[in-house]
Amino acid sequence: MNFFRIHLTGLFLFILFIAIGCSTVSGQESSSTSTDTDPVSTATVEIDDVAPDQAIARRLTEIFESSGWFSDLSVSANSGIVTLEGVADTEEHQQWAANVAGRTQDVVFVINKLSIDPTVDLQSSRQIVQKSLGSLLQDFLIRSPLLIAALLVLVMTAILSNAVGWLFVKLLGRRNLRPSLQDLIYQLSSIAIWIAGLLTATVVAFPGMTPSKALTVLGLGSVAIGFAFKDIFENFFAGMLILWKYPFDRGDFITCDDITGKVERITIRNTMIRGLDGELSVVPNATLFKNNVDVLTSQPQRRVRVDCGVAYDVDVDEAREVIRNAVAGCDSVQAVRTVEVFAKEFASSSVNYEVAWWTGSKPTDIRRSRDEVVSAIKRALDDAGIEIPFPYRTLTFKNPSVESAIRSSIASSSEAN
Repeated sequence: MNFFRIHLTGLFLFILFIAIGCSTVSGQESSSTSTDTDPVSTATVEIDDVAPDQAIARRLTEIFESSGWFSDLSVSANSGIVTLEGVADTEEHQQWAANVAGRTQDVVFVINKLSIDPTVDLQSSRQIVQKSLGSLLQDFLIRSPLLIAALLVLVMTAILSNAVGWLFVKLLGRRNLRPSLQDLIYQLSSIAIWIAGLLTATVVAFPGMTPSKALTVLGLGSVAIGFAFKDIFENFFAGMLILWKYPFDRGDFITCDDITGKVERITIRNTMIRGLDGELSVVPNATLFKNNVDVLTSQPQRRVRVDCGVAYDVDVDEAREVIRNAVAGCDSVQAVRTVEVFAKEFASSSVNYEVAWWTGSKPTDIRRSRDEVVSAIKRALDDAGIEIPFPYRTLTFKNPSVESAIRSSIASSSEAN
């Protein structure tokens, strides 16, 4: 999955660079060839040294009528101001007529009142589409060797990225670095190699493109991209900080908001947490970075507490020793830490003790140890003859007749038994 994810990311970035290269190269080609194909740049209208308005209008009328692109044409001139009226078949020819008139000798201004023919010419549209598709196909065939070479560069980039990542894992593993820090170095090195490979592939596919131009175009759009993908970049930098220096790693059990589980994998964008019930939660790194996170396994041991009550007629010190010895004899209790038993409170029907001990830090260790300790305390108190009392409840009635009726009912029930 990681292999395909890296290559999909690389393919997306390559498509982005291709779009940048196409726009830049096409812009360069259009700017370099506009002076050769634009009819306005080559059209030069010459008339006599003294150009009366009638001569200007007559000459322009002859030119426009010979093109066959206009209908209901009317050209008038007044003191060098030319007015064009009629219907042009396309917007391009409408603009061409205004440009030709503007470049005519002794014309100072052009008023273009030409309208566009609203009739849909399917034949002309089909020719335009065929011409555009033919141009695209021709451009693709011309550039196909370059595109194949660019794809080969991407394949070499993928191989180099995996090889360098494997080499980093081997070298860093010998230095006993944290797994999360190894993941960070591996992912950053892969990203750097892919960026270099994509720039190289873009330059190969588009000879007019250079790395500096690609970075310049990419930098101009970085502000818009930053606003559009703010959450993605936020998770990216949060992931770098978590991988670099954050107090949990792969294999740790953590709690964040309502999620408690084992950290299975930390990536640049999100963290995979396997819940205690087996479900997998994909949490954005920004959520972990900005909210409180409880690292349950930051230490090898955790202290666990339970409450235990004994009857009021039991000796307090004797009950304490029985409970302490029962807890200390459990296999899941860490012997290096002291078992603590404190008299906590006078409850309604018992004297309650707070029992505290140390065990493993994983949630399964805590549940297993609590089960063992509670069972051991119950057996020890039963063997010592110490009662764990049920809650006692005393009922008092203000009406004597109700109280006497209840007493007689209880007495009759006792006699029946």
